[in-house]
Amino acid sequence: MSAANFFTIEEKKMIRSAIANAELNTSGEIRVHVENRCKNDVLDCAAGWFEKLKMHKTEQRNGVLFYLAVKDRKFAILGDGGINAVTPENFWESIKSRMEPLFAEEKFAEGLAMGIELAGEKLREHFPYQADDTNELSDDISFGK
Repeated sequence: MSAANFFTIEEKKMIRSAIANAELNTSGEIRVHVENRCKNDVLDCAAGWFEKLKMHKTEQRNGVLFYLAVKDRKFAILGDGGINAVTPENFWESIKSRMEPLFAEEKFAEGLAMGIELAGEKLREHFPYQADDTNELSDDISFGK
């Protein structure tokens, strides 16, 4: 199975809905990127996509990327400098560890939805929604090869 067909239509809707719901209460931006392979360190792959998706260009540097390499069974969560400055050092790893049991059961969409919700809570705490907030990045899942 390739990255583009890894999720069912319903699972894609669940993930997009989790992103939209998380972003209702924050100026933060959340993206999900899925590709087949990550031949390097998973954080390096995630960082490459973070840049390609222009996530470092948000006004408050408060973007969060959930990255999955499905054939290599690797995933990472990467936050930008603004959110990393106000979260504990192991914050992304703690979310990742909460997602792993669902991933082990092959409930990837559910795991992502839960992780997105947890990230959204922290974003809301430090970057609350503002009346003039605009959605700076797409809520759609992006796919690589």
